[in-house]
Amino acid sequence: MSYSYNKNLVKNAQTLRKNMTPEEKHLWYDFLKHLPLTINRQKNIENFIVDFFIAKNKIAIEIDGIQHEGDSNKEKDIARDAELEKMGITVLRYSNHSIRYNFNQVCEDILKHLELI
Repeated sequence: MSYSYNKNLVKNAQTLRKNMTPEEKHLWYDFLKHLPLTINRQKNIENFIVDFFIAKNKIAIEIDGIQHEGDSNKEKDIARDAELEKMGITVLRYSNHSIRYNFNQVCEDILKHLELI
């Protein structure tokens, strides 16, 4: 399935791909890149850019830094996730802390959602 995208966000998505956070790099290079699936980094879907997207499974993976901890940003994330879920996309969210200190559990959770274990 193909999703429409906001052409105005293409350059931003490209910049984000080139400048991944340390946690995004860790998840990508040490885990996601090696899965037997097509996974897009910084995928532009409608008016959103998701950190990682697995179209086959309709799963978006978001890595949340400290900026996501404030109440207003949490509300924005909830609204964003609801919009993506209306498109049939499941959003998996993990904090930077989880990526750094519970990496194996994060990977296991992703594998469960992908039904690979």
